[in-house]
Amino acid sequence: MTRNLIGRRGVLQLAGAALATPMLARSLWAQQKYVCKIAHSEAIGSPFTNAFDKWTKILNERSEGRIDAQHFPASQLGGLAQLLEMSRIGTIQVTAAGPDSEEAIAPEIAATAGAPGFIYKNEAHVDRVLQGDIGKEISQIAREKTGVEFIAYGEVGFRHLLTKEPVTDLASLQGVKLRVPEVRIWVDFWKLLGANPTPLPYSEQYSALSTGVIDGLDSDYFSVLGFKWHEQAKHILPTYHWFLPKAIRMNAAWLDALPDDLQDLCRTSAREVFEEQRTINRAGADKALDELKAVGCVVHPFPAAEKAKWEDKTASLYETFGATSPATAEMIAKIRALA
Repeated sequence: MTRNLIGRRGVLQLAGAALATPMLARSLWAQQKYVCKIAHSEAIGSPFTNAFDKWTKILNERSEGRIDAQHFPASQLGGLAQLLEMSRIGTIQVTAAGPDSEEAIAPEIAATAGAPGFIYKNEAHVDRVLQGDIGKEISQIAREKTGVEFIAYGEVGFRHLLTKEPVTDLASLQGVKLRVPEVRIWVDFWKLLGANPTPLPYSEQYSALSTGVIDGLDSDYFSVLGFKWHEQAKHILPTYHWFLPKAIRMNAAWLDALPDDLQDLCRTSAREVFEEQRTINRAGADKALDELKAVGCVVHPFPAAEKAKWEDKTASLYETFGATSPATAEMIAKIRALA
């Protein structure tokens, strides 16, 4: 009798354990935390950094703590080149950079960063390119070739010249030492215009201006304010020569390892936040320029006739850059066809 009772109890206990095991596994799975380090080089206080602040909060709250998102702006974890490599290998999970940062690996992606200057006609043209089929295509290419997924696109907007001495036309641009990122097409662009392009990490621009390593740089107005470059250079030429979209780059292996609902959260919330960022960025550009004027910057006119000269000087880059690969030439043609 006792033996039968023990046997029945044992069976019941085993059955209970079997039923409990899946529930326990689900509970442990639900409590698992996924650390998401978000690091980039954008200035504190810029619309772009503010968007990352908001997205970090959304990831933490909507995941109910399953994602532990941590935000490191303004090159706190390294310069742009370091952050790009860290995002590829998974040391960090997210960074942001222009698609041109993949030029060496996927030159057709680089074309969508505004290569080779003046390719984007206006902001509506940018949206037709990146928020449509081309944006999806380059995200897939990035996944296959670099190990990151472009889960959304933000922007810092059109770039302009900031220099220590006035630059108002091609003649006054000759020989001016301009900081450029360590990307070939940026170097080629300024060489064609007669400047002296000087590749430097993003985080070194203030000190390079103060020591005379460079005479100026090109940037959006928000970054000039945020990094206080206007303390070292006071002359602005509103060239609108380059529109810089920013891909929100998430390590693909980390993303794939998430449960399906968290993968969806990462993608949909990023698109939501950076759609808002683009709207805020565009509305605030004129205000940022007014703030720069208020702190002593001088804005020089850039007539349409002068801009046309710059466009003519750099037009050969469409063919040069397109020669990188058939896919690159095709991508440039697609972008121009949407203008």
